[in-house]
Amino acid sequence: MGENSTLLIKNVPIYTTEGKIENGFVRMTDGVFSEVGEHEPSTSDGIEVLSLSDEYCVLPGFIDLHIHGSHGADTMDATIPSLATMARNLPKEGTTSFLATTITQSIENIEEALENVSNYCTSVQQEAVAEILGVHLEGPFISTERAGAQPHSHIMTPNQTLFDKWQKISGHRIKLVTTAPELENGIEFVQNLKNQGVVASVGHSDAKYEQVKEAIEQGVTHVTHLYNGMRGLHHREPGVVGAALTHEELLVEMIVDGIHIHPAVVKSTFLAKGASNLVLVTDAMRAKGLNDGTYDLGGQLVNVTDGKALLEDGTLAGSVLTMDQALRNMIEFTGCSLEDIVKMTSENPAKQLGVWNRKGSITVGKDADLTIIDKDLTVVMTICKGKVAYQRRNEHESN
Repeated sequence: MGENSTLLIKNVPIYTTEGKIENGFVRMTDGVFSEVGEHEPSTSDGIEVLSLSDEYCVLPGFIDLHIHGSHGADTMDATIPSLATMARNLPKEGTTSFLATTITQSIENIEEALENVSNYCTSVQQEAVAEILGVHLEGPFISTERAGAQPHSHIMTPNQTLFDKWQKISGHRIKLVTTAPELENGIEFVQNLKNQGVVASVGHSDAKYEQVKEAIEQGVTHVTHLYNGMRGLHHREPGVVGAALTHEELLVEMIVDGIHIHPAVVKSTFLAKGASNLVLVTDAMRAKGLNDGTYDLGGQLVNVTDGKALLEDGTLAGSVLTMDQALRNMIEFTGCSLEDIVKMTSENPAKQLGVWNRKGSITVGKDADLTIIDKDLTVVMTICKGKVAYQRRNEHESN
């Protein structure tokens, strides 16, 4: 693709908020969608045109709210090159924006990671890469009972003063916080997050149903990787899982890799919550995109074998899942539609983060982020703000 400021994609099904356009076109000018319509658009000299067919379809770019790393890089490395590696590689799986996700670690390490995200977002000018929309602070304000792969030694009770310091260090880029509301100061912490416009998520939590219900009333709107790292469902004590399934106020993350959640449970959750209340995430760590081997996660050794990432004691430690594989798995496990997928990968996360005005749909005026997939649901091309960020070879004709 060239350096033209206008790119036109035509003769292809396009998924918009108004529905599927069977033979559609989308024009991107100076990084935003400038026209979306049906049939043959007008063209002029100097416009780059990509003519496709109904063998492909165009989706809004995917937004991953929960990703620690990929391709050897991790948010906690606290280096510009690591964030740049993630941003450069995520479009290969259709992801056009994401939250750089931390893990429970020392105060110093978390602060270095937050400062690094701030520095990256203010100083690094990369084109044709996935955009960092902010930080997902996963830990350290979580339950030791449900720590999972989060290092126990650095877990602490919610500390508003410390969080305020971290938010300042990050340049106010902490957008989502995973916390256990049943802990001391937990409810007050949730209230303060809501008042600051930060998404409060229940996760790594041993809360009982009534405690989660109270947290919802005070501002919790999100659930971190449902079923994992939380009190499970019991018919006399619904726990965090029961609250997540019951309350429509909660947007629920799922890691649909066939490992973290059994396919049958993925389907039952989809039937219970519906596409409008679910969001697909990867929770991927640095081994994503690399071969099996031993890797670091939060100072812990993780062994990756056949797509499964485990601590030495057998605890699941994130994933190597890609967003496009999550899409394929979700359709296979549930029979959901691509319209449902658009909600779970783009629309819902954009609305949850408060960036719906510029992300999450193919709408005139929004950032020109889109993903083109083929009949096999495999990513062919990803465009970030009107620039081609990933292109599979020999998969299209340009004229």
